[in-house]
Amino acid sequence: MKRRKVPIISASILIIIFSLSFIVPQIYTLSPFDLNADKILISPSLNHLMGTDRLGRDVFARVINGGEVSLIIGVGSAIISSLIGLILGVSAGYFRGYFDKSFIIIVDLFLTFPTFFLLLALVSYISASTLILIIVISITGWMGTARLIRAESHRISKQPFIKILGISKVSNIKIIFKYFMPLLIPIFLVSFTFGVSGAILAESGLSYLGLGVTPPNMSWGSILSDGKSVMEIAWWVSFFPGMMIFLVTFSLIQISDYLQEVANRR
Repeated sequence: MKRRKVPIISASILIIIFSLSFIVPQIYTLSPFDLNADKILISPSLNHLMGTDRLGRDVFARVINGGEVSLIIGVGSAIISSLIGLILGVSAGYFRGYFDKSFIIIVDLFLTFPTFFLLLALVSYISASTLILIIVISITGWMGTARLIRAESHRISKQPFIKILGISKVSNIKIIFKYFMPLLIPIFLVSFTFGVSGAILAESGLSYLGLGVTPPNMSWGSILSDGKSVMEIAWWVSFFPGMMIFLVTFSLIQISDYLQEVANRR
């Protein structure tokens, strides 16, 4: 079977986008907030690399500043939701019994509601901010990771060496951290990369509907939403933030596929 090559291009795209979002705003001279009535809806040029929007604001400045918010929400949500999934999944798979049954009930309860509608319900009652969005997206995004971790933990717990450790009265904490965690790291990394792209898409969807970050803060989703009213005459306002969302999501999926293949080979 032919092995998948290391996704160098995808990794390079992510490095470039993270650099644009966290480094370039410190040195780029044009402000994402300055209004200019003389430069409304100017198409991309050397002076404005991604053009201007309906208020004369530089789209490139807004995209790189909005990228910082979108990426912080994506990575922050993925870290929290993946850790929640890891802790609950390992506990359910290792301890079983009452904890496992409770875990199944909780997961099934969360999965009863479509994730995005659950997000809409939560955000509609809370004033959205970066921290609030991270928490809300984390609360609604841990189930997939937890189910994968639980299934793998069940398999590991049936291995002879785990049973021998239990008979030898090795502490549960030592068994979980020393013997379970190294075997679960590949699944955790795959779930994490998928979680980042899922969180960015979720935040973008909320911001597009006007329920995401509130002005003057911006994200790729809110910039995309700003451009929908002028999409027919100024394609660039929505195209560039949409392209950034696509590139990040596509690159993360490629990296996730590679990590999954590596994990399966092991």
